[in-house]
Amino acid sequence: MPFVTTRDNVEIFYKDWGKGRPVVFIHGWPLNGDAWQDQLKAVADAGYRGIAHDRRGHGRSTPVYDGYDFDTFADDLNDLLTHLDLQDVTLVAHSMGGGELARYIGRYGTARIRSAVLLSAVPPLMLQTPDNPEGVPQSVFDDIKAGILKERSQFWKDTAVGFFSANREGNKVTQGNKDAFWYMAMAQTIEGGVDCVDAFAATDFHEDLKKFDIPTLVVHGDDDQVVPIDATGRKSATIILDAELKVYGNGSHGIAMVPGDKEAFNQDLLQFLKK
Repeated sequence: MPFVTTRDNVEIFYKDWGKGRPVVFIHGWPLNGDAWQDQLKAVADAGYRGIAHDRRGHGRSTPVYDGYDFDTFADDLNDLLTHLDLQDVTLVAHSMGGGELARYIGRYGTARIRSAVLLSAVPPLMLQTPDNPEGVPQSVFDDIKAGILKERSQFWKDTAVGFFSANREGNKVTQGNKDAFWYMAMAQTIEGGVDCVDAFAATDFHEDLKKFDIPTLVVHGDDDQVVPIDATGRKSATIILDAELKVYGNGSHGIAMVPGDKEAFNQDLLQFLKK
Protein backbone atom coordinates (compact mmCIF):
# COMPACT_ATOMS: atom_id res chain seq x y z
CA MET A 1 0.00 0.00 0.00
CA PRO A 2 1.37 3.48 -0.87
CA PHE A 3 2.33 5.65 2.08
CA VAL A 4 4.44 8.74 2.55
CA THR A 5 6.21 9.32 5.87
CA THR A 6 5.90 12.89 7.11
CA ARG A 7 8.65 14.87 8.77
CA ASP A 8 7.23 13.79 12.18
CA ASN A 9 6.98 10.09 11.21
CA VAL A 10 3.25 9.93 10.49
CA GLU A 11 2.29 7.51 7.72
CA ILE A 12 -0.04 9.16 5.18
CA PHE A 13 -1.91 6.75 2.91
CA TYR A 14 -2.68 7.81 -0.65
CA LYS A 15 -4.22 6.50 -3.87
CA ASP A 16 -2.42 7.21 -7.14
CA TRP A 17 -4.42 6.45 -10.30
CA GLY A 18 -3.63 7.14 -13.93
CA LYS A 19 -0.90 9.01 -15.74
CA GLY A 20 -0.54 12.60 -16.89
CA ARG A 21 -0.78 16.00 -15.26
CA PRO A 22 -1.45 15.53 -11.53
CA VAL A 23 -4.73 16.33 -9.83
CA VAL A 24 -4.51 16.04 -6.04
CA PHE A 25 -7.75 15.66 -4.09
CA ILE A 26 -8.05 16.76 -0.44
CA HIS A 27 -11.00 15.33 1.46
CA GLY A 28 -13.31 16.93 3.98
CA TRP A 29 -14.22 16.08 7.57
CA PRO A 30 -14.89 13.38 8.73
CA LEU A 31 -14.14 11.55 5.49
CA ASN A 32 -11.04 10.15 3.81
CA GLY A 33 -9.67 9.72 0.30
CA ASP A 34 -12.39 7.21 -0.58
CA ALA A 35 -14.82 10.14 -0.84
CA TRP A 36 -13.09 11.02 -4.14
CA GLN A 37 -13.41 7.62 -5.87
CA ASP A 38 -15.72 8.92 -8.60
CA GLN A 39 -13.51 11.92 -9.31
CA LEU A 40 -10.31 9.86 -9.25
CA LYS A 41 -11.72 7.58 -11.94
CA ALA A 42 -13.05 10.51 -13.96
CA VAL A 43 -9.69 12.30 -14.13
CA ALA A 44 -7.69 9.10 -14.68
CA ASP A 45 -10.01 8.12 -17.55
CA ALA A 46 -9.53 11.62 -19.01
CA GLY A 47 -5.73 11.28 -19.10
CA TYR A 48 -4.74 12.84 -15.80
CA ARG A 49 -3.05 11.42 -12.71
CA GLY A 50 -5.45 11.41 -9.78
CA ILE A 51 -4.07 11.32 -6.24
CA ALA A 52 -6.04 11.35 -2.99
CA HIS A 53 -4.62 10.96 0.51
CA ASP A 54 -6.14 10.21 3.91
CA ARG A 55 -5.49 13.04 6.37
CA ARG A 56 -3.60 12.05 9.52
CA GLY A 57 -6.00 10.36 11.94
CA HIS A 58 -8.40 9.52 9.10
CA GLY A 59 -8.87 6.33 7.08
CA ARG A 60 -5.67 4.33 6.67
CA SER A 61 -3.24 7.01 7.83
CA THR A 62 -1.62 6.85 11.27
CA PRO A 63 -4.26 7.33 14.00
CA VAL A 64 -2.29 9.97 15.86
CA TYR A 65 -3.57 11.79 18.94
CA ASP A 66 -2.43 15.29 18.01
CA GLY A 67 -1.50 17.49 15.07
CA TYR A 68 -5.05 18.35 14.02
CA ASP A 69 -4.40 21.92 12.94
CA PHE A 70 -4.10 23.52 9.53
CA ASP A 71 -0.41 24.31 9.70
CA THR A 72 0.26 20.61 10.27
CA PHE A 73 -2.18 19.54 7.56
CA ALA A 74 -0.50 21.90 5.09
CA ASP A 75 2.91 20.52 6.02
CA ASP A 76 1.60 16.97 5.50
CA LEU A 77 0.34 17.97 2.05
CA ASN A 78 3.70 19.48 1.25
CA ASP A 79 5.40 16.23 2.33
CA LEU A 80 3.15 14.32 -0.08
CA LEU A 81 3.76 16.66 -3.03
CA THR A 82 7.50 16.66 -2.34
CA HIS A 83 7.70 12.89 -1.91
CA LEU A 84 5.97 12.36 -5.27
CA ASP A 85 7.85 15.31 -6.82
CA LEU A 86 4.63 16.70 -8.29
CA GLN A 87 4.65 19.78 -10.50
CA ASP A 88 1.94 21.67 -12.39
CA VAL A 89 -0.62 20.35 -9.91
CA THR A 90 -4.32 21.10 -9.70
CA LEU A 91 -5.45 20.91 -6.08
CA VAL A 92 -9.10 19.97 -5.51
CA ALA A 93 -10.41 20.32 -1.97
CA HIS A 94 -13.73 19.68 -0.26
CA SER A 95 -15.01 21.33 2.91
CA MET A 96 -12.30 21.24 5.60
CA GLY A 97 -9.87 20.23 2.86
CA GLY A 98 -10.32 23.71 1.43
CA GLY A 99 -8.63 25.05 4.52
CA GLU A 100 -5.76 22.63 3.99
CA LEU A 101 -5.42 23.84 0.40
CA ALA A 102 -5.55 27.51 1.42
CA ARG A 103 -3.05 27.11 4.23
CA TYR A 104 -0.71 25.15 1.93
CA ILE A 105 -0.63 28.08 -0.50
CA GLY A 106 -0.31 30.49 2.40
CA ARG A 107 2.77 28.63 3.69
CA TYR A 108 4.36 27.28 0.51
CA GLY A 109 3.12 29.41 -2.37
CA THR A 110 2.15 28.16 -5.82
CA ALA A 111 5.46 27.07 -7.35
CA ARG A 112 4.13 23.52 -7.75
CA ILE A 113 0.50 24.52 -8.34
CA ARG A 114 -1.25 25.16 -11.66
CA SER A 115 -4.81 25.75 -10.42
CA ALA A 116 -7.21 25.06 -7.56
CA VAL A 117 -10.78 23.98 -6.94
CA LEU A 118 -12.59 24.80 -3.69
CA LEU A 119 -15.70 22.62 -3.31
CA SER A 120 -18.11 23.45 -0.47
CA ALA A 121 -15.01 24.71 1.31
CA VAL A 122 -14.65 26.37 4.73
CA PRO A 123 -12.48 29.41 3.84
CA PRO A 124 -12.32 32.24 4.56
CA LEU A 125 -13.91 31.70 8.00
CA MET A 126 -16.70 29.47 9.30
CA LEU A 127 -17.24 30.91 12.78
CA GLN A 128 -19.81 33.64 13.31
CA THR A 129 -18.15 36.83 14.55
CA PRO A 130 -19.10 40.53 14.51
CA ASP A 131 -17.17 40.81 11.23
CA ASN A 132 -18.63 37.53 9.90
CA PRO A 133 -22.34 37.58 10.83
CA GLU A 134 -23.17 35.04 8.10
CA GLY A 135 -21.03 32.45 9.87
CA VAL A 136 -22.00 29.53 12.10
CA PRO A 137 -22.54 30.22 15.84
CA GLN A 138 -20.05 28.70 18.30
CA SER A 139 -22.91 26.78 19.94
CA VAL A 140 -23.31 24.68 16.79
CA PHE A 141 -19.69 23.58 16.93
CA ASP A 142 -20.01 22.86 20.64
CA ASP A 143 -23.01 20.62 19.91
CA ILE A 144 -21.06 18.77 17.22
CA LYS A 145 -18.22 18.00 19.62
CA ALA A 146 -20.68 16.91 22.31
CA GLY A 147 -22.38 14.58 19.84
CA ILE A 148 -19.11 12.93 18.88
CA LEU A 149 -18.12 12.43 22.50
CA LYS A 150 -21.53 11.15 23.61
CA GLU A 151 -22.02 8.41 21.00
CA ARG A 152 -20.23 9.02 17.77
CA SER A 153 -21.67 6.13 15.74
CA GLN A 154 -25.25 7.39 16.04
CA PHE A 155 -24.06 10.97 15.73
CA TRP A 156 -22.52 10.23 12.34
CA LYS A 157 -25.69 8.49 11.16
CA ASP A 158 -27.72 11.54 12.13
CA THR A 159 -25.20 13.99 10.65
CA ALA A 160 -25.25 12.27 7.25
CA VAL A 161 -28.81 13.52 6.70
CA GLY A 162 -27.92 17.21 6.71
CA PHE A 163 -24.57 16.60 5.05
CA PHE A 164 -26.35 15.39 1.91
CA SER A 165 -29.56 17.45 2.32
CA ALA A 166 -31.46 14.19 2.61
CA ASN A 167 -34.06 16.13 4.60
CA ARG A 168 -35.16 18.06 1.48
CA GLU A 169 -38.11 17.04 -0.65
CA GLY A 170 -37.09 15.54 -3.99
CA ASN A 171 -33.50 14.85 -2.97
CA LYS A 172 -31.51 12.15 -4.80
CA VAL A 173 -29.51 10.97 -1.82
CA THR A 174 -29.13 7.21 -1.57
CA GLN A 175 -28.86 5.00 1.49
CA GLY A 176 -25.47 4.11 0.09
CA ASN A 177 -24.38 7.77 0.35
CA LYS A 178 -25.32 7.83 4.01
CA ASP A 179 -23.74 4.44 4.71
CA ALA A 180 -20.49 5.49 3.02
CA PHE A 181 -20.41 8.68 5.11
CA TRP A 182 -20.84 6.67 8.33
CA TYR A 183 -18.19 4.15 7.33
CA MET A 184 -15.59 6.83 6.60
CA ALA A 185 -16.50 8.84 9.71
CA MET A 186 -16.00 5.81 11.91
CA ALA A 187 -12.48 5.41 10.48
CA GLN A 188 -11.54 8.82 11.90
CA THR A 189 -10.07 8.96 15.40
CA ILE A 190 -12.38 10.37 18.03
CA GLU A 191 -9.71 12.89 19.03
CA GLY A 192 -9.29 13.93 15.42
CA GLY A 193 -13.04 14.29 15.08
CA VAL A 194 -13.24 16.71 17.99
CA ASP A 195 -10.02 18.64 17.34
CA CYS A 196 -10.85 19.13 13.67
CA VAL A 197 -14.09 20.87 14.66
CA ASP A 198 -12.11 23.51 16.54
CA ALA A 199 -9.70 23.81 13.61
CA PHE A 200 -12.21 24.28 10.80
CA ALA A 201 -14.52 26.43 12.91
CA ALA A 202 -12.10 29.10 14.04
CA THR A 203 -9.17 29.16 11.62
CA ASP A 204 -9.10 32.37 9.58
CA PHE A 205 -7.91 31.91 5.98
CA HIS A 206 -8.31 35.48 4.68
CA GLU A 207 -4.57 36.08 4.38
CA ASP A 208 -4.01 32.68 2.77
CA LEU A 209 -6.60 33.38 0.08
CA LYS A 210 -4.92 36.67 -0.76
CA LYS A 211 -1.83 34.68 -1.79
CA PHE A 212 -3.68 32.74 -4.51
CA ASP A 213 -2.22 33.76 -7.88
CA ILE A 214 -3.62 30.85 -9.89
CA PRO A 215 -6.94 30.15 -11.62
CA THR A 216 -9.41 28.96 -8.98
CA LEU A 217 -12.85 27.40 -9.36
CA VAL A 218 -15.14 27.87 -6.36
CA VAL A 219 -18.07 25.44 -6.34
CA HIS A 220 -20.77 25.57 -3.67
CA GLY A 221 -24.35 24.42 -3.22
CA ASP A 222 -26.89 27.02 -2.18
CA ASP A 223 -28.48 24.46 0.17
CA ASP A 224 -25.25 23.59 1.96
CA GLN A 225 -26.43 22.91 5.52
CA VAL A 226 -22.90 22.38 6.87
CA VAL A 227 -20.80 25.19 5.35
CA PRO A 228 -23.06 28.16 4.55
CA ILE A 229 -22.31 29.58 1.12
CA ASP A 230 -22.70 33.24 2.14
CA ALA A 231 -20.03 32.95 4.83
CA THR A 232 -17.62 30.93 2.72
CA GLY A 233 -17.83 30.25 -1.00
CA ARG A 234 -19.21 33.61 -2.06
CA LYS A 235 -16.60 35.45 0.04
CA SER A 236 -13.69 33.30 -1.16
CA ALA A 237 -14.64 34.04 -4.75
CA THR A 238 -14.33 37.77 -4.07
CA ILE A 239 -11.01 37.53 -2.20
CA ILE A 240 -9.18 35.31 -4.71
CA LEU A 241 -8.11 37.42 -7.67
CA ASP A 242 -8.60 34.87 -10.45
CA ALA A 243 -11.67 33.02 -9.16
CA GLU A 244 -14.80 31.72 -10.84
CA LEU A 245 -17.84 30.95 -8.66
CA LYS A 246 -20.24 28.21 -9.71
CA VAL A 247 -23.34 27.79 -7.55
CA TYR A 248 -25.30 24.53 -7.63
CA GLY A 249 -28.99 25.17 -7.12
CA ASN A 250 -30.30 23.08 -4.20
CA GLY A 251 -26.81 21.61 -3.92
CA SER A 252 -25.91 19.94 -0.64
CA HIS A 253 -22.59 19.84 1.19
CA GLY A 254 -21.91 16.43 -0.36
CA ILE A 255 -22.06 17.49 -4.02
CA ALA A 256 -19.24 15.17 -5.15
CA MET A 257 -21.05 12.04 -3.91
CA VAL A 258 -24.77 12.57 -4.59
CA PRO A 259 -26.17 11.18 -7.89
CA GLY A 260 -26.83 13.94 -10.39
CA ASP A 261 -24.68 16.53 -8.70
CA LYS A 262 -21.54 14.40 -8.76
CA GLU A 263 -21.80 13.89 -12.53
CA ALA A 264 -22.28 17.62 -13.02
CA PHE A 265 -19.31 18.37 -10.79
CA ASN A 266 -17.14 15.86 -12.65
CA GLN A 267 -17.93 17.60 -15.92
CA ASP A 268 -17.22 21.03 -14.46
CA LEU A 269 -13.94 19.72 -13.03
CA LEU A 270 -12.81 18.19 -16.32
CA GLN A 271 -13.69 21.38 -18.18
CA PHE A 272 -11.71 23.43 -15.66
CA LEU A 273 -8.70 21.12 -16.02
CA LYS A 274 -8.48 22.01 -19.69
CA LYS A 275 -7.61 25.62 -18.84
